Amino acid sequence: MLRYLSFDTYILKSTNISFLIKLSAIKDIWVFSCIEGSQSNFLNQRFKINNVSKIIIPNLHISNISGLLGLLSTLNLTGRTKSLHIYAPVDLKYYLDLGKKYSKTNFSYMLYIHVLKTGLIINQYGCRIYALNYHSNYEFFIIQSEKYGTFYLDKARNNYLLPGPLYGKLKKGFSFLFPDGFILSGSNFTARNALGSQILCVCSSFYSRRVIESMNKTRVILFM
Repeated sequence: MLRYLSFDTYILKSTNISFLIKLSAIKDIWVFSCIEGSQSNFLNQRFKINNVSKIIIPNLHISNISGLLGLLSTLNLTGRTKSLHIYAPVDLKYYLDLGKKYSKTNFSYMLYIHVLKTGLIINQYGCRIYALNYHSNYEFFIIQSEKYGTFYLDKARNNYLLPGPLYGKLKKGFSFLFPDGFILSGSNFTARNALGSQILCVCSSFYSRRVIESMNKTRVILFM
């Protein structure tokens, strides 16, 4: 298990890599690449497969989509009703249409396909994902912003601070100087801020110069 951000990142296999982000606060799972046997990997890792809310496909190579129809069918068999979002190159919809036609299967849930383009593709729950088209493959930057620390509400009340805008200022780390010289510091009423972080996801089998240079500033996951 790799802990890169405040949410968890898990590698499902060592070859033909598929990995996922698990957002603990809302129990959502975002899957990057869908290798063969992905549904079995979920069960083996004891993840709840029905918590998958997004699937992100970097390209339409068979190694990245060979497990997609199986995963979607498994979700259908579980009686899933909540929608599922897939981010992929434009031609994925034709692959799925042919697969459903061949297997004579319709899904019981709404399936939304978002065509990948360079730029911001996801901005939810304090996590932003940017896509970059590089030689017909998509690479991804996963960025989490810094989060303010937890505000100690009981400590504020014990110091006779009334609820209001002051709480918000203290949570952001502001300090206040009173006429008598007393300093009220926000750092005394909040936990430490959770630092932001970033991951670069590269669809390449080679350590190019560009990737090596990126490693100095961000963590890197290579799709093989």
